[in-house]
Amino acid sequence: NLMLARVGARRWIARIMFSWAIVSGAMAFVTNERGFYALRVLLGIAEAGFFPGIIYYLTLWFPARTRGRIIGLFMAAIPLSTVIGAPISGALLGLDGTAGLHGWQWMFVLEALPALLLALVVLRALVDGPADAAWLSGEERALLAQAIADDEPAAPAAAASSPLRSLLDRSGEDAAAAAPVPAG
Repeated sequence: NLMLARVGARRWIARIMFSWAIVSGAMAFVTNERGFYALRVLLGIAEAGFFPGIIYYLTLWFPARTRGRIIGLFMAAIPLSTVIGAPISGALLGLDGTAGLHGWQWMFVLEALPALLLALVVLRALVDGPADAAWLSGEERALLAQAIADDEPAAPAAAASSPLRSLLDRSGEDAAAAAPVPAG
């Protein structure tokens, strides 16, 4: 998320999707156990920032009063992707022997294509935030920015200035310890 904020959502999310597609597609050409483990680690690295990046991106667009519902809809896509993706993966396994590839190889190649195509769509269509949305009027951008700003507590500039400082900051720990524990 630090990189997403630094380079912009459009480029960072597209980079995640592109890396994810390339490594996922490369899984089709694994020839040994060591290569499999290496690509699985790379795949984990490639896709690791996607979920938190999307959650962060949604916070840029939705005020707290609607954010929970929107994040819930995004998270509902996870089981829905399994419901849709599992039968497709099963059908792709049936391509065994086509063009000299096993079904599992086809599955990795063809499942990498949507991520690759969506990386290009994200790079072209996504904007980094409401301030960059040409399709919003100036008044709409200002209203959205104000609604989101009203939700955010004032954060000390020093805490946000360095990731290391954020990790070493114990002020939240002290506040959590002092908070009353609800009964029940």
